[in-house]
Amino acid sequence: MKTFYHFAMQFRGIESKSDERKQLAEWMFRDHDFPKQSTNYDDITRYLEMNSPFPGALKAFDALWDEFLES
Repeated sequence: MKTFYHFAMQFRGIESKSDERKQLAEWMFRDHDFPKQSTNYDDITRYLEMNSPFPGALKAFDALWDEFLES
């Protein structure tokens, strides 16, 4: 199974600068402590709650998580 991190990396470099999915993917890429191997919603949510990089990060994560599950 592909990890959430791997799934989210497809949003790096997309054209829209205001896209929160892109912001989250860029931040995840630069954050060396992000749980990159996790496929567990709770693990990633806890990490984001403690280290949220911007106000809409959790909302962006939830939207991306839904897309991740559908893929």
